[in-house]
Amino acid sequence: MLLKGRTFNSKINYLGRFKQIYTNPLPFGEIREGPMYIYNVTTNIEESAHDHWVEWMKDKHIPDMLDTGKFISAKMSKVLVEEDMGGVTYSVQYSVSDKETLYRYYQEDAPKLREEANTLFAGKFVSFRTELQITHEQTLQRPSATQYLFTYGTLQETEVQLGVFSRLLQGEEAILNGYIISNEKVADRYPTIAVSNDSSKTLTGKIYILSPEELIKADAYEGEAYKRIQVVLASGEKAWAYIAK
Repeated sequence: MLLKGRTFNSKINYLGRFKQIYTNPLPFGEIREGPMYIYNVTTNIEESAHDHWVEWMKDKHIPDMLDTGKFISAKMSKVLVEEDMGGVTYSVQYSVSDKETLYRYYQEDAPKLREEANTLFAGKFVSFRTELQITHEQTLQRPSATQYLFTYGTLQETEVQLGVFSRLLQGEEAILNGYIISNEKVADRYPTIAVSNDSSKTLTGKIYILSPEELIKADAYEGEAYKRIQVVLASGEKAWAYIAK
């Protein structure tokens, strides 16, 4: 479900700037396996330019990096070590789905973005870059995820989940009896479900367990054109689902 009830530009803004995160991307005990990559930029900035640089990174440079559409998220960390050269060192890690996308960033976006940094902070910083491949990621399960959400669209997609929830969701296949995908679409492009005239019809989707705070984020993602209703799955479990208003 692609940010229903919002414009396409709003969707880009939501899945761009909102994906700028500075927290653990898997806070609720999920396991990640697969060819995800990290583009790491480590920078030592002189103390005389430190405050200006940090503000520029958070308010301008990192959002500009995410707005290229190449990266999924960004995490900025301070390196807790005293450098012989002086200054303060930071690491910014940008997650990217594959190396081909990262190489397109090098060709299409990097020269302009690096030029801005060199213009504003010439002679005040030193940076080096590293490419990392994520081979496994896992965190401790937390009990606060208590809301069941039945999904049938793009909330099942990796980039959408990272953008909305800042983590990958661990989902299971679920069946909703008496519902179908409607022939009518919201704004002529976004799918919705509808009660079927044939009670034997079933709809297969995925069910995820969210925290109450994440459910609110899902509401914001779906937008004004959709409402959240409670349904009963074939398993007997109660879950939330989104349907057009």
